[in-house]
Amino acid sequence: MKHQDNIASSFRDPSGFLFYKNNLIYRQVNISYKENYDHLMESGLYKILINNKLLIPHREVDASSLSDRKSYKTIKPELIPFISYPYEWSFSQLKNAALTAIKIQKYSLDFGMSLKDCSAYNIQFFNGKPIFIDTLSFEKFEPNKPWIAYRQFCQHFLAPLALMSCKDIRLNQLFKIYIDGIPLDLASSLLPIKTYFKFFLLTHIHLHAKSQKHFSKKPVKLSKHKMGHQSLLSLIDNLESAITKLKWKPRNTEWAKYYEIDNYSLNAHKNKNYIVTDFINKINPKNVWDLGANTGTFSRISSEKGIMTVSIDSDPAAVEKNYLKCVEKNEANILPLLLDLTNPSPGIGWQNQERLSLLGRGSADTVLALALIHHLAISNNLPFDKIATFFSKICKSLIIEFIPKSDSQIQKLLLTREDIFTYYTEEIFRKEFEKYFKIKNVSNIKESQRKLYLMTLQ
Repeated sequence: MKHQDNIASSFRDPSGFLFYKNNLIYRQVNISYKENYDHLMESGLYKILINNKLLIPHREVDASSLSDRKSYKTIKPELIPFISYPYEWSFSQLKNAALTAIKIQKYSLDFGMSLKDCSAYNIQFFNGKPIFIDTLSFEKFEPNKPWIAYRQFCQHFLAPLALMSCKDIRLNQLFKIYIDGIPLDLASSLLPIKTYFKFFLLTHIHLHAKSQKHFSKKPVKLSKHKMGHQSLLSLIDNLESAITKLKWKPRNTEWAKYYEIDNYSLNAHKNKNYIVTDFINKINPKNVWDLGANTGTFSRISSEKGIMTVSIDSDPAAVEKNYLKCVEKNEANILPLLLDLTNPSPGIGWQNQERLSLLGRGSADTVLALALIHHLAISNNLPFDKIATFFSKICKSLIIEFIPKSDSQIQKLLLTREDIFTYYTEEIFRKEFEKYFKIKNVSNIKESQRKLYLMTLQ
C-alpha cells in the first residue's frame, strides 16, 4: 500500500485510517484497536446500529496485499455518494446529526462501549438520513472515567446550534475557521445574555467555557472527575434535551419564497418542469447537482427518478425548507446543502486537505442551472467566460436557463445599479459556452422570454 493513497481526513486517528486502492475505499484497523473492534463486532452493538441505520455498514476483506505491519484487519465500508460538511448543512441537518450521535452513544452504553470522539464530520447524510461513518470511534466503557467526547460534542453540535438558534443562523460558517468545532469561550461570548437563564446553555456552554479556562494551565487528574454509567447516561439525556429545545424557524426571505414571487405563469412553470424532465430523460445521468436549487422544486425531478441529487443554495432559509421537506416526505435521493457558488467551500485543515473543497469532492454527471446565470453574471459581475469555465470543470452535461435582459426579474436587479453588462446577450452566452459544450437542444419556455439549453461537454 502506498502512503499517497491514504485519505487525509483520517491521519490523526491512531486506531486506523482510510485509504483508496484501485478507486475503492478501505479502512485499516490497527492492532492497537483490536480489543475495541472485536467488542464492537461481537457484543451486538454493530448489529443493532446497522439494523437502525445509524452506522455505515462494512465487510471485512482479505487484505494481505493492502495492509501494513500495524494492521489487525481491513474493512471495506459502504460508499457515501457525496461527502458534505457541517458548514454546508441547514440548522435541522446539524440538529438531526447531533441527535443521531446522542442515540449512538446511548446504544453504545447498553453494550459496554462509548464514543471516544463526537466530531460532526463523523456524520454524513446517506439515503436522506444522518449516519455515523467512523467505525473506529467506539471504545470499551470504563466506569468512573469522564466522557472523553463531551467537550467535542459541545463544540461540534451544541455550541453551533445555540449560536444559530439564539444569535445568527450564519454563524455555522465558523466551522470553516475552527475545524475542531467552535471554541466554547467564543460561543459563550457571542451568545446573548438571555442564554445565561437557560440552564442547559448555562451549564454546557457558559460554565463549561469558564471551567476550560480555569483548568487550561493546570494538570487535572481524571480520578477526581469520576463518572459512572448512570451519571454518564444522565449527562447524555441532558444533552439530548438541550439539543431538542433549540429551534430555528426559517423566515420568508426573498429566496425562500421565490416561487411565490417569480414571474412564471402557471403554464410557464408547468412547461419548464416538462422540459427539464424531458432533458433529464434524454441524458439519464447517474447523479445531478442542482445549483441555485432554492427549496428543491426542480431537484425533485431527478431525485424522484432515483437519481442522487445534490440540491445546493446559498440561502439558509431555502435550504432549511428543502431539508424539512425531505424529512417529511422521507426522500432518500436528495441532499440539500448550503453553499455560495461565488465562494464555495475551500479545502481546509492540515495542508488544506483534511476537508476537501467542493471541486475536490468530485463532479456531477449533470448540473441544473435554472434561473441562476443572471444572478452570477449581473448580481456578482461574473462574465460568461468565467461561468462557462466553471461549469466545464464540474459536469459532463448541463441544463441551463438563459434569461434575457428584458425579463422583469433582471430589470429588478438593474433598478439600483448602472447597466454595465453589455456582454449579457444570448449570442455571447452561446459563444462562451460553446468553447466547452455542444448545444444538443434549445427549448423556449411557454408564456416567457426564457429558454432552456441542454448541453454536453465536448
